[in-house]
Amino acid sequence: MTSLRIGLTQWHATRDVEHNLGVACRLVDECAADGADLVLLPENGLMLGTNTEMRAAAMRLDGPELARLGAAAAAARVPVVLGGAKLIGDDGIVRNTAVVFGPDGTVVGGYDKIHLFDANVGGQSFEASGVERAGDQPVLLRVGGVTVGLTICYDVRFPELFRALAAAGAEVLLVPAAFTAVTGAAHWETLLRARAIENAAYVVASATVAGSPDDAFPTYGHALAVGPWGEVLADLGTAPLACRVIGLDLATVVRTRAKLPVLRGVRPGAYARQPVTISANQGGES
Repeated sequence: MTSLRIGLTQWHATRDVEHNLGVACRLVDECAADGADLVLLPENGLMLGTNTEMRAAAMRLDGPELARLGAAAAAARVPVVLGGAKLIGDDGIVRNTAVVFGPDGTVVGGYDKIHLFDANVGGQSFEASGVERAGDQPVLLRVGGVTVGLTICYDVRFPELFRALAAAGAEVLLVPAAFTAVTGAAHWETLLRARAIENAAYVVASATVAGSPDDAFPTYGHALAVGPWGEVLADLGTAPLACRVIGLDLATVVRTRAKLPVLRGVRPGAYARQPVTISANQGGES
């Protein structure tokens, strides 16, 4: 496959799982009708509340919510990535998981978010590690002949994960998110473009967006697709419901990596060494 058509999605996610599921299924159908090879749904798109509320509403992998979304993927005959949902396992542990559905609607795998959002922004505390457990395994997805790296939201602040995925062959990096409005306005586009540039890869980031004063926290929207040279290919702005299918030319990744072979220049052995410290005061007063 020399190209990949990804359905970029965005909506105002609420605490109403049934409503959110209806929106997700509708956008899967719309993207598939427009020729998508893969549809990316945002993190927390099926339920956006406080950490405590989302933990209480945690879904099961074999539960009715994911079954309904799988049925939508099967009806549309397109792979779907649910960009992140609180899932509770048989062990009682909650994880934030990006669930991957095949075009027949079956769950083919998933990625557990490695970096949990423990932060204090906009006067609000987010302590995700208090309600869910971090993953510890990077994950690649094969769609046709294209290698896609899976990440979730806050992962975007950890470039070493993206570099590991690119070094393992990822040509496209997914960043489904529920980014806060405060950090989004300051950092969202810059971070996504940086991850694309430093890995000479496409970055595709679906998003939730603020829509009500009753939201647990306002999210930024601006679902983006970024090219390997760092150019913004699509921006869904602050639309409360939107999707767009973006065609990614994989030959562009090859050409960009030939111009700037950053992946060949990585020297992990050198970075692993303890830095030495020198003093600018040597030979003078300290």
